[in-house]
Amino acid sequence: MSRKYKFHNKEGLYFVSFAVVYWIDVFTREEYFNIITENLDFCRKNKGMEIYAWCVMPSHLHLLFRAKDNNPGEVLRDFKSFTSKQLLKAIAENIQESRKEWMLWLMERAGLKNGNVQKCQFWQQHNQPIEVWSPAVIEQKVEYIHQNPVEAGFVAEPHHWKYSSALDYCGGRGVLEIDLV
Repeated sequence: MSRKYKFHNKEGLYFVSFAVVYWIDVFTREEYFNIITENLDFCRKNKGMEIYAWCVMPSHLHLLFRAKDNNPGEVLRDFKSFTSKQLLKAIAENIQESRKEWMLWLMERAGLKNGNVQKCQFWQQHNQPIEVWSPAVIEQKVEYIHQNPVEAGFVAEPHHWKYSSALDYCGGRGVLEIDLV
């Protein structure tokens, strides 16, 4: 199902957002956040993903990134594919996950509606890539990414949200090494 969201300039810097199917609040447990940050770190170190800003919210993820090898669509596809398998497995095997049956049931239903999915669908298919090229737009996207947890009421200050790059932009060191703009 194409939504006409494409990475037209393969060398470009992109802002992307993608969400869990049905906007399910999956990222409420440390182990699920860790799967995301570990895989972002892997993509940064091994797949040429330059990460300039990021934030994981309970149901979605924001990234400002570039692909060194001029393959942003492939890098993001691999990240989503691998993390979806890991997260589905982590949810299914988590004996403390009280929402397990409900989440997996919804993800299975989403998979049944999608001919590209064999069983369960974790991520929504579209990424909505927006190429950012001017310093003003880059600054606006970094601000948007970091303000997301503040706007949601989770924290009072952006750098208080552990699962974003806001701390890196305040002179600290976050949980994921990034490439500063």
